[in-house]
Amino acid sequence: MQKTHILLLLTLLLACSGGMLAQENPGTSAPAAAKPPAKAKTPAQPHKFWDKENIGLFAGVGGTRMLDYASTRYLRDQGNNEWLLSNSIVDNRPLFVGIELAGTAASIGVSYLFHRTGHHTLERWVSIAHIGVGVGGSIRNYALKPPPPGGAEPVITIQPDR
Repeated sequence: MQKTHILLLLTLLLACSGGMLAQENPGTSAPAAAKPPAKAKTPAQPHKFWDKENIGLFAGVGGTRMLDYASTRYLRDQGNNEWLLSNSIVDNRPLFVGIELAGTAASIGVSYLFHRTGHHTLERWVSIAHIGVGVGGSIRNYALKPPPPGGAEPVITIQPDR
């Protein structure tokens, strides 16, 4: 534990010392030439909400939600438990389809709010993040192994040496 504290302190000191090297001694150095102002990063340009890029992203969100539905049904058919929603919700197929559609609509709605407030980069990233998280979750659902028969974890007994 002592080594951890020392390592943390040294890391903190090293991180803070970088700024000291950048300081100028006003008595020994010539005045720095004035730098031209950096060009301000231009904000994302306004666009129509239903442009080609958004239509493609929203189709990706919808496809991801369909993939999530299929992968979650696969997970439940194998006998695994859903951890985000209750098993009774997932097993009620019309309700689960409605939840997936509501998730798609919510994603489009949040994107629209960002569009209306001029946050066009965030508008795109809502869909990109939704697609990434949804695909990752679906991969996890398909990768899960079915639970062992009997519903209990296998018990490993270790025999003592004789």
